Amino acid sequence: MNLDDLAELAEGYRAKEAGNAYEARVCMAASCQSSGAPAVLTALTQALGEGEGETGCKVKGVGCMGLCSAGPLVAIAPQGADLMGSTLYRDVKPEDAADIMASVGGAPLERLRCPTDQPFFARQRRIVLENSGIIDPDSCKGYVAVGGYAALVQALGEMTPAEVLREVTASGLRGRGGGGYPAGLKWSTVAKVPGDQKYVICNADEGDPGAFMDRAVLESDPHRVLEGMAIAAYAIGASKGYLYVRAEYPLAVERLTTAIRKAKRSGFLGARIAETSFSFEVEIRLGAGAFVCGEETALMASIEGNRGQPRPRPPYPAESGLWGCPTLINNVETFANIAPIIRNGGDWFAAIGTEKSKGTKVFALAGTIANTGLIEVPMGTRLRDIIEAIGGGIPGGKAFKAVQTGGPSGGCIPETHLDIPVDYDSLKTLGTIMGSGGMIVMDETADMVDVARYFMEFCMTESCGKCIPCRAGTQQMHALLDSIARGRGTRQDLALLEELCEVVQATSLCGLGQTAPNPVLSTLKYFREEYEAKLSGT
Repeated sequence: MNLDDLAELAEGYRAKEAGNAYEARVCMAASCQSSGAPAVLTALTQALGEGEGETGCKVKGVGCMGLCSAGPLVAIAPQGADLMGSTLYRDVKPEDAADIMASVGGAPLERLRCPTDQPFFARQRRIVLENSGIIDPDSCKGYVAVGGYAALVQALGEMTPAEVLREVTASGLRGRGGGGYPAGLKWSTVAKVPGDQKYVICNADEGDPGAFMDRAVLESDPHRVLEGMAIAAYAIGASKGYLYVRAEYPLAVERLTTAIRKAKRSGFLGARIAETSFSFEVEIRLGAGAFVCGEETALMASIEGNRGQPRPRPPYPAESGLWGCPTLINNVETFANIAPIIRNGGDWFAAIGTEKSKGTKVFALAGTIANTGLIEVPMGTRLRDIIEAIGGGIPGGKAFKAVQTGGPSGGCIPETHLDIPVDYDSLKTLGTIMGSGGMIVMDETADMVDVARYFMEFCMTESCGKCIPCRAGTQQMHALLDSIARGRGTRQDLALLEELCEVVQATSLCGLGQTAPNPVLSTLKYFREEYEAKLSGT
């Protein structure tokens, strides 16, 4: 199969839909499902009835449209249109189905309309999420129809592994799992290591409180991730891949399972992919909910059937990873960026974002903000623009106080720094990190000592216990925070808390312990008066 063959196949799939001038797309991601989307889908299908050919409309379930706070969402879209070219309805109920279907091709139903020209949609740039909310995540044909697997066929038929590596390196893509390590450098390192058996692992063990980026991508566009993994395997010389997914993501697991089966049936996974000599098998491994398994060496231990605990590095996974073999590990969003990079070229991707942080970033907006949901913006977008324009600001007339980025490994940013561009290096100067993309917004009522105590309790509970600094240090820090929060802490306790933060940060074995003090240090830096107001004075 070459690109011309695939283009002909895609055109055939599109032609089958040409009889329908419109699509009624129902968001069937987890958030909208929890607010009643399945019943809405059923009601719309019933309202359509036997008149599908007459109305020229097809009802289908799609992935996340982003504005989770307004779900269930339904988009009436002309065939082939994206979200911006659709009429979007919010807070849809089953009893609205008949009116919605009656409006197709005519005047929009204003009482439910959600304008797509509002900043939440208009200020985004969708690369990772370009298919989310448009295609049926269970349809391999639907993915092919929008250009899916073209990058894989292009790589296998027209590029050498070295050329693929050059494009990924030229793109400047950095790992979206939190560390921000250059993807091209990591891939090239694995490719250079000799070995008959190499592995590709997709880290989908998303465990940060308030984070749901990876889950949404897997639920909305699973073939996109599989395509990225297959391209990576071709570039580094791997023949086996694993998707390590949280068992708490049953919908994502279900859709991935379906996607793997259909991709194999269509010749995009398995033996002799796209009628070439390249073969690549993918399996799913379910995580048991241990936050520490987001760390790559703990993740590999879990896949191997052992207790999920980190090990010292070096050796790094690129040299000695899964079962001692060279292993490439990236997260969901990183792999989801690969297909468009190959299709459009590394220079295209590198032109987006900032000098050291290229491309776009997907964020999950949560907390006390008007528009909770999933967004994708160019690197370098101001934090203020994300919170006030795209996020809609703080509801209820209350004032903004802080935003937590990077989850338990990140820190809290006050209002005085909202004009900072969101990129890896800028956030680091504030004592926080990008992380995988969670953003928890807090209003004026938030108690920052309680915030620090909550995240420390999380880290303490999730510590694997292998190293003493993390195992004992997080417990002691939590005890001190609890004492201060209850008004029983002293200035000596506060000084000891700061000292413990430095020790745990410097001596812990893995990233969990090394970054656990960040919420404490950042709240002490920007909200120290709240700590001091709670001290007993003795």
